[in-house]
Amino acid sequence: MPELPEVETVKQALLPVLENRRVLSAFVGRSNLRWPLPENLAKRLKNRVFTRLTRRGKYVLMHLDSDEVLLLHLGMSGSVRIHQKKPDLGRHDHFMLEMAPQLGTFGRSYVVLNDPRRFGWIDLFAESEILKHKLLAGLGPEPLGNKFSAARLEFAFKDRSVPVKNALLNQALIAGIGNIYANESLFLSGISPRRKAGTITGVRAERLATAIVTTLNAAIEDGGTSLRDHVQPGGEIGYFVQRLAVYGQAGKPCPRCSSLIKTIIQSGRSSFYCSRCQR
Repeated sequence: MPELPEVETVKQALLPVLENRRVLSAFVGRSNLRWPLPENLAKRLKNRVFTRLTRRGKYVLMHLDSDEVLLLHLGMSGSVRIHQKKPDLGRHDHFMLEMAPQLGTFGRSYVVLNDPRRFGWIDLFAESEILKHKLLAGLGPEPLGNKFSAARLEFAFKDRSVPVKNALLNQALIAGIGNIYANESLFLSGISPRRKAGTITGVRAERLATAIVTTLNAAIEDGGTSLRDHVQPGGEIGYFVQRLAVYGQAGKPCPRCSSLIKTIIQSGRSSFYCSRCQR
């Protein structure tokens, strides 16, 4: 499933295509993805203007001049493509926006959501309801936001006996981190995924908070991680896969000490780590 860096990459690519531009038409190919889509979605979007784009956790939020928000969740296999000519839609292209040209230009743009497994979702709701939305209400702080710090991390993990890897995946504690970047952040900070979350205090909390921010920013710079489904809206792959130190590297030498990378299963997810470098 796309994590924060992949979703941020999508948001950044959509900015010049959507921001301050008018929707000429919208295509909705089915009534549901993971959940039912809003009624009259295409009609409600037509002639509306996107005023700004933001991201919350793993969700892209596209704000409209109607004081509504179009929410995009990519799910497990969703991807967005941007076209300068009207494309021939395929079987798994479920949603498309036809955007008016930028001021002073003539070319329209087309934004297409492709989702073979249909675990993604699109919603349209009043902007005033953002804090109450079922996907957004319980999210923790943004790890790249001003409210995130070692102290905030320590507070979130206080008295928690679950492994720190599991705590990092808890979206109510920190928003946007998934399995790839939890593994990589723990390696960079030298912390074992087995360690209890409640023991992440002081220097450990500083190291982990710094590692999270460093890892996420590096992944965004590289366009995310392309393992199977993720591609950038322009069709490019995410190159952070070339920087992965431990994720998916079981049995390979640790890039620091050359010990073999190990893997364990924690709450149904694979954790990759170096037992010598991570304590």
